[in-house]
Amino acid sequence: MSGPHANKVTPSQGRMYEIIRSPMITEKSTLLSEHNQVSFRVPLNASKPEIKAAVEKLFDVKVTAVNTSRQRGKVKRFRGELGKRADTKKAIVTLAEGNSIDVTTGI
Repeated sequence: MSGPHANKVTPSQGRMYEIIRSPMITEKSTLLSEHNQVSFRVPLNASKPEIKAAVEKLFDVKVTAVNTSRQRGKVKRFRGELGKRADTKKAIVTLAEGNSIDVTTGI
């Protein structure tokens, strides 16, 4: 598929709340907020168009870009037993000029 509406995705309301699991409040995400960027934890199967649609609909903002990164879970020891942390996916959403999201309040 190509063209201006090739990646037009509209997830269901329930899927939107599932995609935006939680905001990431870290030192790095605080620095990103100065550049109109917000970080969210998202499911491993979430696509960039899905994330963009969910953020625009839930927070009523205009998204210009979505960058994602996957982090493999570390193997750790717990009481001498080997265990593995869950894999995670992070989405860094760039908002259009003049838009902002206050991550300290809920949806």
